[in-house]
Amino acid sequence: MLKDEDRIFKNLYNDLGWNINSAVTRGDWSQTKNLISKGKDWIIKEVKDSELRGRGGAGFPTGLKLSFAPKEVGSRPHYLVINADESEPGTCKDRDILRFEPQKLIEGCLIASYAISAHTCYIYIRGEYFREGQRLQEAINQAFEKKFLGKNACDSGWDLDIYLHYGAGSYICGEETALLESLEGKKGLPRLKPPFPALVGLYGCPTIVNNVETIAVIPTILRRGAKWFTSLGRPKNTGTKIFCISGNVNYPCNVEEEMGIPLKQLIEKHAGGVSGGWDNLQAVIPGGSSMPLLPKNICDTIRMDFDYLLDQKSGLGTAAIVVMNKDQDIIKCMARIAKFYKHESCGQCTPCREGAGWMWRMLERMAKGEATLKEVDLLFDVTKQIEGHTICAFGEGSAWPVQGLLRHFRKEIERRNSSNPLTKRIGDKIPYLIDQHLLENENA
Repeated sequence: MLKDEDRIFKNLYNDLGWNINSAVTRGDWSQTKNLISKGKDWIIKEVKDSELRGRGGAGFPTGLKLSFAPKEVGSRPHYLVINADESEPGTCKDRDILRFEPQKLIEGCLIASYAISAHTCYIYIRGEYFREGQRLQEAINQAFEKKFLGKNACDSGWDLDIYLHYGAGSYICGEETALLESLEGKKGLPRLKPPFPALVGLYGCPTIVNNVETIAVIPTILRRGAKWFTSLGRPKNTGTKIFCISGNVNYPCNVEEEMGIPLKQLIEKHAGGVSGGWDNLQAVIPGGSSMPLLPKNICDTIRMDFDYLLDQKSGLGTAAIVVMNKDQDIIKCMARIAKFYKHESCGQCTPCREGAGWMWRMLERMAKGEATLKEVDLLFDVTKQIEGHTICAFGEGSAWPVQGLLRHFRKEIERRNSSNPLTKRIGDKIPYLIDQHLLENENA
């Protein structure tokens, strides 16, 4: 369990005030000038030594990503872009940082921008986070008034401007290259890679894209030292993490905890336990809707970090924990998630554009008991045709939840769809064919 003195986000519930004066009393903007004076190489090395991994979902080593920016600035300027397009279902950790701890993010932007030689930072925020955007803009204005931003920011000798840009609520813009396309005013479609944004990013210039939580923790790591950060969690899975706990729990919440905490302890300590008790647990999605679910027997002992969950054929993702008890129809739940990904596919890649719809329609039939047993294997085959065959990771994000369902709840699917749908009757007892459910009136 995380000790109070090791918490990075001390105002996660707005108990202490969000404005810049309150933030300064909590330690933000402390020694910022001295940290920058130690140089770019020192900052990047310290972040590398902390073993901080990206908190946006992929878990890529942050220090390594910062080091990808060219050392020398040529004819093209460098940019830092903050991904605040928090669209993963079940995830709302960045929202609370934007509302209650904006100065941590802004200070992190200054330090990270200096480390990659960027004088301009863009924060791309989810369109639905309008009030959060207003709060963030006010926090940016306060930082300018205090001369923590702008010319000679924080007396560091480095100039930095931060601009806020609203998205339009598209899930695909959470993918870093689609985000850059949208930021440039174009349709949010993922780019072919390589080249990667670190070399050819925003406006064709070297760009580093990082998540809100990732950048927000950097100042604290530098102040307290990489050794302190690595003392929390497990090797390669260090530090703290904001977990979003929702679904069938007594007290849904956001909570900062140590990486590697047991899932059962996390739910029972902070979320008041599963509705109906732990024995009433059916499954948990451990890292947002794009991660494969895990059944109760695995959840009993599992720990919440990147590598542990990967070993269980799932992932930490955004650490959005969605709890489902035995009152839920697990197949219907997965069909609803599949419908979301079908809706949000950008349509560039045929496997994703067509396959996402296929998965949704097949799951809808399986939820109603209208599928054949052969379709279970067909559904798995469709997921494999999507996974690894698309420009971006959206394909994997849509296929993995379905694979998790098939991996752990195949018997339930087979039990529900064991009879021949061609002989089934509905409504007024009129026989129907497999695809008749696609009609507006199923009883027609």
